[in-house]
Amino acid sequence: MSKTITGFSKLSKEEKIDWLVTTFFEKSSSAVHILKQYWNTNQQLQQLHDEFTENTISNYYLPFGVAPNFSINGKNYAIPMAIEESSVIAAASNAAKFWLNRGGFKAEVLDTQKVGQVHFTFQGNAEILKSFFSEVKPKLLASVAALTKNMEKRGGGVLDISLVNKTDALQGYYQLHCTFETVDSMGANFINSCLEQFAETFKTEASSYTAFNEELPHIVMSILSNYVPNCIVRAEVSCPVEELSDSKIPDGKEFAEKFIQAINIAEIEPFRAVTHNKGIMNGIDAVVLATGNDFRAVEASIHAYASKDGQYSSLTHASIDNGIFKFWMEVPLALGTVGGLTSLHPLVKLALQLLGSPNAKELMKIVAVAGLAQNFAAIKSLTTTGIQQGHMKMHLMNILNQFNATADEKTAMVKHFTTNTVSHSAVVDALETYRS
Repeated sequence: MSKTITGFSKLSKEEKIDWLVTTFFEKSSSAVHILKQYWNTNQQLQQLHDEFTENTISNYYLPFGVAPNFSINGKNYAIPMAIEESSVIAAASNAAKFWLNRGGFKAEVLDTQKVGQVHFTFQGNAEILKSFFSEVKPKLLASVAALTKNMEKRGGGVLDISLVNKTDALQGYYQLHCTFETVDSMGANFINSCLEQFAETFKTEASSYTAFNEELPHIVMSILSNYVPNCIVRAEVSCPVEELSDSKIPDGKEFAEKFIQAINIAEIEPFRAVTHNKGIMNGIDAVVLATGNDFRAVEASIHAYASKDGQYSSLTHASIDNGIFKFWMEVPLALGTVGGLTSLHPLVKLALQLLGSPNAKELMKIVAVAGLAQNFAAIKSLTTTGIQQGHMKMHLMNILNQFNATADEKTAMVKHFTTNTVSHSAVVDALETYRS
């Protein structure tokens, strides 16, 4: 049977499922059941979800949790997190509680510039192109007046346009490098609309610029960049070294020195840095997703930023100065609190309300703090008890669910592994022994 189809997008949801089940699942009733059991019984809400994207056949659930006890710039938060990985929310909560009485988290937005580019080729004289750009730049800005009017009322708009010569890297390649302020929106649609108008105006004006003769610029594409190295937020924690001590840290100075050594390793060793930064993204992505933002764009930008000095490196840093332990991070975050899913998805709206209806800058601070907290918790575990002790205990329930453990069996296994090391094989053995 052919596994291709024409006009799939035009089928109803039921018809899409029928074709998929018949073609790929041998008419399995269980496949139909699995897909339909995730449908929302509220038809209006289900239609809303269906229309978020294309060819929708079901909903894909992620746990929506909360990490409480975060103090950020003196204000207390319970941070919503959407993530499937065990121990992430627990770790963030533990870090929040650890720092709650040690001064809390501090965060500040350093800049909020977004970037877009018109990419084009030109084989003629670079100086003539430069002169043309100087003349046409005011016309480019004027051409988007209708597009920027509302954004400018909110304090945003086009910040600048510059001509960039990249012919040393790629023959004939130039770009219009454009910077924007999009205030509380992520701004992708606004930026792309402006860029396409820039390209059209640039092309039209070039066609009548006599100095070009036969050599005209050729537009390749116009698109925003998800790399935003000038849309930066800083998050940090600090306290006297001796205040780091608690029931699990008998010697604050020894802990701080070992913690800093772990950070130093991630700064110079890419194999460690990737895993180190992945842990940061556990916190960042979970909040970005819960608040309806684009976690793929955030991931791409942050990992590019981690490589900005020529080698992939740690995003976090730590030091001891005059007896004060300091742990901090600067990351690029292009986020929005208006537009997109923020005004459509009911859970996203609830998440933003939970955070006190923040503007984009406030959300940048919260998200950065979640990432820093996650990294602190991970490094604290790695340099004290080891990462598996806490992680595998959180993972215990996933293993038990794989073997359809009953409520009584789960209670017995949780009790058993309070004093025993969790591993997949150990859980299997303990469960078999209990059942026998």
